[in-house]
Amino acid sequence: MTHYSGGPYGSPPPGPPGPGWGGGWAPPPEAPKPGVIPLRPLGVSDILNGTFAAFGRHWKQLVGIAALAYGAALLVTCGAVALAISRLTGEFRAIESALRASDESRLPDPLITIGWTFGAAAAVGMLSLLLATALTQAASPAALQEAVLGRPTTFGAVWSRAVRRLPAVLGALLLPWLAGLLVMGLLMTGYVALMIALVEQGGGEAAGVLAAVGIGGGLLLVPVTIWLWVLFSLAPTVAVFESAGPVQALRRSARLVKGSWWRILGITLLVMAMAMVASSLIQIPFSFLGMFSMVPSIGYTGSNEAAALQALTSAGTYLLITMLGSFVSQIVVAFFPQLTTGLLYVDQRIRRENLAEALAEASHIPPQRQY
Repeated sequence: MTHYSGGPYGSPPPGPPGPGWGGGWAPPPEAPKPGVIPLRPLGVSDILNGTFAAFGRHWKQLVGIAALAYGAALLVTCGAVALAISRLTGEFRAIESALRASDESRLPDPLITIGWTFGAAAAVGMLSLLLATALTQAASPAALQEAVLGRPTTFGAVWSRAVRRLPAVLGALLLPWLAGLLVMGLLMTGYVALMIALVEQGGGEAAGVLAAVGIGGGLLLVPVTIWLWVLFSLAPTVAVFESAGPVQALRRSARLVKGSWWRILGITLLVMAMAMVASSLIQIPFSFLGMFSMVPSIGYTGSNEAAALQALTSAGTYLLITMLGSFVSQIVVAFFPQLTTGLLYVDQRIRRENLAEALAEASHIPPQRQY
């Protein structure tokens, strides 16, 4: 058995120092850092610091795109609702007439029409929201790609790249979204059926079976949905970074995530939790401002019409302030997890495909083979 002899552990070997030792341990060369991350395998702190740094460098471009995307989605949704209301004037009058006449037989037809019309408006609003979300999902990697290389970018460049890659990103997001909608639909169906089964005095057996199938099936699919979500979480970044199509992006994401599923899940959940806390903190001052906007209507002693106008003005101001707070906090929740996902993609490629050298060359830094 060989025993260690010489100086303390961590010191140079005994004897005269050889070339390169310099009388002690030579520190390894540092990895180049042209942008927000060092070009080496990333730790959790590197990813978190890179996320904040990337948002700090390009927040104007990202916030501007989010404001345009979600603002347009809000306008489209409000327009769809307003159009629906204008088209349902006759149905509202028919319901009012039936109620006055106490004739319930005349209620089903206008109620069905109202339900279908508002359902269509809700579908338009949901589609607009999904498109806005997909656009922000495309904008984050477009800005992150320049942040990693340390290159400046403009709003127009990020917008153009995000719009060009929007169809591919939307296609890559479709499968995880459908899985999530399926689970939500099953759970909602089960919940409604359970309420019906509890209220029904007789004949609620079918509702009870439907509740068990809906809730049980939804809960069973939750782990599968989470697995798919993590497995394909890198697909939007792949679609932008590599200009890949939806199917190719999904396959590429699955290959990159393989073997690192738990690590990617943990880091993603950590950043999502941090974003939710930041979102709550951002909404606090807006909530206080909203509360102060209600003060003028408290104890107002004017005429009834003036009091009603003051109350309506205060309520409208409160609603606008809280909506603004929700909008700002939504941007934070939207971008920080997306930027983190983009850095996880870069990290996986550095670990598996030696992407560091290619990034160093792209940023005009001589590549270093030993980090």
